[in-house]
Amino acid sequence: MLADKNPQKTSLAELGEFGLIKHITQYFKLNNTTSIKGVGDDAAVLDASKKQTLVTTDLLIEGVHFDLSYMPLKHLGYKAVMVNLSDVYAMNGEAEQITVSIAVSNRFPLEAIEELYAGIQLACDTYKIDLVGGDTTSSTKGILISVTAIGKANAADIVYRNTAKETDLIVVSGDLGAAYLGLQVLEREKQVFKVDPNNQPDLDNYTYLIERQLKPEARKDVAGLLKELKVKPTSMIDISDGLSSELFHICTQSKVGCKIYEDKLPLDPQVISTCEEFELDSTMVALSGGEDYELLFTVPIGDFDAIKNNPNFSIVGHITAENQGLQLITRAGQEMELKAQGWNSMKE
Repeated sequence: MLADKNPQKTSLAELGEFGLIKHITQYFKLNNTTSIKGVGDDAAVLDASKKQTLVTTDLLIEGVHFDLSYMPLKHLGYKAVMVNLSDVYAMNGEAEQITVSIAVSNRFPLEAIEELYAGIQLACDTYKIDLVGGDTTSSTKGILISVTAIGKANAADIVYRNTAKETDLIVVSGDLGAAYLGLQVLEREKQVFKVDPNNQPDLDNYTYLIERQLKPEARKDVAGLLKELKVKPTSMIDISDGLSSELFHICTQSKVGCKIYEDKLPLDPQVISTCEEFELDSTMVALSGGEDYELLFTVPIGDFDAIKNNPNFSIVGHITAENQGLQLITRAGQEMELKAQGWNSMKE
C-alpha cells in the first residue's frame, strides 16, 4: 500500500488552545483511584492519601535534548514520560499521575501533535498512570515539552541519594551504554543522508541500541524485584547522565567514596561490537554515555547472596571511605580516578 504523499495537515490555529487541549486529551482515561479529577477544570484533584508524595519535572527542548530528523514524534512523547517516571522509580516510589505542557511553532500541524500525544497515551496505558493536566502555548521555533510526574510511597520505603554507607555494594539494573551508541548510529546515518538523500540507512545490526535511545523503558519493575528478594536499597538514583555522574551524586551527597570494577560493568553484545566498529572504549561508553534510565543503587553487603545471581542486577563495586575518592579498578588491576563525564545540559 502506497503512503499518502500529501497527508492532510490541520493548522493548530483552527482549533485554538482550548480546542487543541480537548482534542488531544479526549481519549485519556483515569487509571488510579487517587486521581479524582483530571483534565478539564482549573486544576486536577488528587487524593492526598496517607503516603508521601513524590514530584519530579523534566524539560525537553528540540535541538538540545532531541532531534526530530530521526526521533519520531510518537517516540518522543513516550520518552518524555519515561524520563520522569524513571525519577519516581529511583525514589522507590510508584508513579500515578503526570502533567504535560508543550510549546510548539506553527510548523507543526495538528496531526503532528496527535502523534506526540499518541506516544504519551501509550506510556500512560503501559505504566498505568493518569494525565491530569498541563498547558499548551506557541513557540517561536521548534517544540518544547515539560512533563511533571507525581508519585506516592510509604515514608519508610523512600530511598534517597544521601544515605549510602561504607561497605555497601554498588548495583545497577540492566546494561549500560546502549542508548549512547544508538545516538551515535542515528547521528552517523543523519550525516550520510545529508550527503546522499537517496541512501537509505541499514539499521538491522543496531536494533537494540536504537530502541534504547528512541524508546527507553523506565524500570518500574525494580522495586518489586527487590521486595521479593527482601532487599531495601540504602541509596538510589536513575542513570540519565551516565554511571560516573550518578555515582558522583551519590558519593558527594552521602559523603563516601567508591570503587567500581571495569570487568563488572554490564554490556550488551551489541554494545561491544558497535564500540569496536566506532573505535570507542566500551568502558567509557558505559560510564559516561547516559540516557540508559537504568537504576543505580547501593545495598548492605549482607545482601550479597540475594543479589549476586539475579539476572536483573549486576554488582559493579562497593562504597568506601570518603577520603579514598571515586576509583575505577581496571581489568589490569590498576586504580584510576573516576570522573563525572556524563551529560551536562548547561554545556554548549
